[in-house]
Amino acid sequence: MGGIPSEQSPCALGCERQALVQVLRSYSQLVKPKIIALLLMTTAGAMWMAGNTDPFRFFITLLGGGMAAAAANVINMVYDTDIDRMMERTRHRPLPSGRIRARDALIFSGILALAAFGLLAIFTNLLAAGLAMSGILVYVGVYTHWLKRSSTQNIVIGGAAGAIPPLVGWAATTGELSWAAWVMFAIIFLWTPPHFWALAILKREDYARAGVPMLPVVAGERLTAAQILLYALLMVPVSLLLVYPLGMLGSFYLSAAALLGSLLVWKAVQLLQDPCNRDRAASLFTFANLYLLLLCGAMGLDRWSLTHILWSQATASLQGIYTTLIALAS
Repeated sequence: MGGIPSEQSPCALGCERQALVQVLRSYSQLVKPKIIALLLMTTAGAMWMAGNTDPFRFFITLLGGGMAAAAANVINMVYDTDIDRMMERTRHRPLPSGRIRARDALIFSGILALAAFGLLAIFTNLLAAGLAMSGILVYVGVYTHWLKRSSTQNIVIGGAAGAIPPLVGWAATTGELSWAAWVMFAIIFLWTPPHFWALAILKREDYARAGVPMLPVVAGERLTAAQILLYALLMVPVSLLLVYPLGMLGSFYLSAAALLGSLLVWKAVQLLQDPCNRDRAASLFTFANLYLLLLCGAMGLDRWSLTHILWSQATASLQGIYTTLIALAS
């Protein structure tokens, strides 16, 4: 009589391990980790600017904020499964490809949202937890359900959801929302259209096939490029409000924000000169991501005392060189 093997064969163990890796990879794709990383950088920038010195609070806020953003992304994917099936860019995502069922995805998003609220409410404050939940509601209710399929301004108004993470970071650090927090909200709100519309130009045919009224589909690339330039031009002076009149940041951030903003505007001008140029749209999209990462990084560096020492020495050296050159020329 044959017995039951006490151990699984190496082949069976390997197949189970491979299946587990595939499931984990699918759930990772479901939460859109690249988008979350960008959002968490804005949360970190707000916490650095607000003067957070507690590593545990910093970690918990990023963890809770990341879970809230992940929950919103999962619900968005469930809602947009029909659209994703029609778009080349998204047809291989976990839901349209059938690797994850909608019910399981919704359960996963619920667990993420509850965990996010609990972590933020217990270890930071209710304001931060409530703001994180409002981000989910705005992203799912306003952008995904209401605007995405009905308005060319979907990403403009719905972009408010992506501007909430710095409010969460600020509230977690200070327990309130000051003008500086709302300026960060405004920066990201104005940054979203140039960032997303550049991608929409690249994926115009996909959105047209799915019937999503993104601005390039409805109004064409030229008007979209003009709108991108307008938002970029508006964003630059808003980003400088953190220096004056608010006085939250200093000359290092001022220099970084002015340089990064000028480069973003220049790339928007280049796109307007040739709106159908996919390479220019791709370059703008890539730089827009880099812009936000570096701008938030500059916020943290500006608040670091060593940066001010090194920056003062560098500017003093440059001033000395300039004075010397002027003296030699005269």
